[in-house]
Amino acid sequence: MDQIDKEIVKELQKNAKISMKELAEVVHLSSPAVIERVRKLEEQQVIEGYHAQVDVKKMERPISAIILFKSKDCKALSNFCHNHPDVLECYRVAGEISYIVKLATNSVKSLEKFIDESMLYGTPSTNIVLSSYENKVIEPFTLEG
Repeated sequence: MDQIDKEIVKELQKNAKISMKELAEVVHLSSPAVIERVRKLEEQQVIEGYHAQVDVKKMERPISAIILFKSKDCKALSNFCHNHPDVLECYRVAGEISYIVKLATNSVKSLEKFIDESMLYGTPSTNIVLSSYENKVIEPFTLEG
């Protein structure tokens, strides 16, 4: 990846709906050259897909929580989370905590139900999200020196 590819990726992260013509103008290339570079980035799976950013609150899920787990059965907890409709993200991590789960749900009652059901697989520690900031653009870095 050269600097132009990195700029293309950065711009697509900001706005995946940008036209190839507009993207070409931003990175100072012709439209065909940008189209070819984007195609190659897709083939190399640097760009894995294009997604809609959804506001979970407007999808009737006003309660977000981050739940830390000391799991008893990692595989079972992972399967439970993978199949649960309220789970947005699930990370297996190293350390005292074995999983971090981010979920969005419609009520305290449904959050409580998730916690109760998940206790079969480990010990949860629930943190209700009051506010958040999400950086939607990953800055590619280079090692210099």
